Amino acid sequence: MREHISEAWKNSYDAPLNFQYPTGHSISEITRCKRSPPSTSCFWTGYVNGFDQAFHYSCPDNHIISGMSSYHQNRQEDRRWKFYCCRINNYCNHYCYWTPYVNTFDERFTWYVPHHNDLVGVGSYHNNRAEDRRWRFRYCARTC
Repeated sequence: MREHISEAWKNSYDAPLNFQYPTGHSISEITRCKRSPPSTSCFWTGYVNGFDQAFHYSCPDNHIISGMSSYHQNRQEDRRWKFYCCRINNYCNHYCYWTPYVNTFDERFTWYVPHHNDLVGVGSYHNNRAEDRRWRFRYCARTC
């Protein structure tokens, strides 16, 4: 059974997005979290993309993503993204996989991190005609 802290949207259209889960939690579904082993240290990345730019970001080895932040600009109708990476005690990233793109443009989507795995990376590209992004995710088995 999945344990979720919040089922609510984390922001409204064009509003900044900022969420960081408490220690011992990681992302289980985009903007939902699950319990994870305690972390030893966490950090925010800088912005990983410019407006209208593609990105593929992964936290350093043996880290998981525990938060995301972005801001929107009307002129480009896009967002810049940064991520909150946490080092987990006794955790090693093994058997890591990138998903294919999980959505099409202008589509609402849900993606769940597979059971016994953690989210470690995010990739996206923006399309100016659709003014939207497609997303893919990197996850790893929790081993060590």
